[in-house]
Amino acid sequence: MCGRFVITSPPAALREMFGYIEQPNFPPRYNVAPTQPIPVVLLQNGGRHFQLMRWGLIPSWVKDPRTFSLLINARSETVREKPAFKNAIKRRRALIPADGYYEWQDAGGRKRPFFIHRRDGHPVAFAALAETWMGPNGEEQDTVAIVTAPASADLAQLHHRVPVTIRPEQFARWLDCLPNDVDDVMPMLKAPDVGEFAWHQVTMRVNAVANDDAQLLLPMTAEEIAAEDAPAPKKVAVRKATPREDDGQGSLF
Repeated sequence: MCGRFVITSPPAALREMFGYIEQPNFPPRYNVAPTQPIPVVLLQNGGRHFQLMRWGLIPSWVKDPRTFSLLINARSETVREKPAFKNAIKRRRALIPADGYYEWQDAGGRKRPFFIHRRDGHPVAFAALAETWMGPNGEEQDTVAIVTAPASADLAQLHHRVPVTIRPEQFARWLDCLPNDVDDVMPMLKAPDVGEFAWHQVTMRVNAVANDDAQLLLPMTAEEIAAEDAPAPKKVAVRKATPREDDGQGSLF
């Protein structure tokens, strides 16, 4: 799955890669989390557009989003059948610019975070599905989910699922939601090729959403890993002093 990702490339470089009309300026993000607004690229009125959307798809038919489960990912195998996604896969396919993502590996009962990125250092485009939810009072909320697929043999060492990435030469086909064209785009919904991505272990500081700085991406040294794995020192209970009983004799001190 994909529950946190990174977007650090300069806005101008991403605009050139994705070809959207707008010229947004935004800071690097090192720990993007669900429910936050994230950059999304869609095809509208014949052109590509940049738009901020809430990460966590809400289908248009949901009456109260507070009672609806958070859908941050959409499984590629079931997007055509699942009620939450079957409309979006036909009519609102999108791309999410990113420079990598985090995954947690369960090792010895402890989850360790890894940063996963293209081996050549280039940005990626996550396949995404978008929906606009409209509330009873006319309020609108644009929402999005990242499409995932079964992991390739190398990435399966970390997790059994990975985000689907769309290649630049496939952008136009993925974004252009022609009638009855879902069969044509389904072959795109697969894991990256073996060897296309690399990864390294990073600090457990990434676990906290409030931490959002470049230090999160640095590879951990053996000493740093050992320090994080070391058990926390036990707290020593401090006994409270028991006041002496008054013996009836005054004291100067």
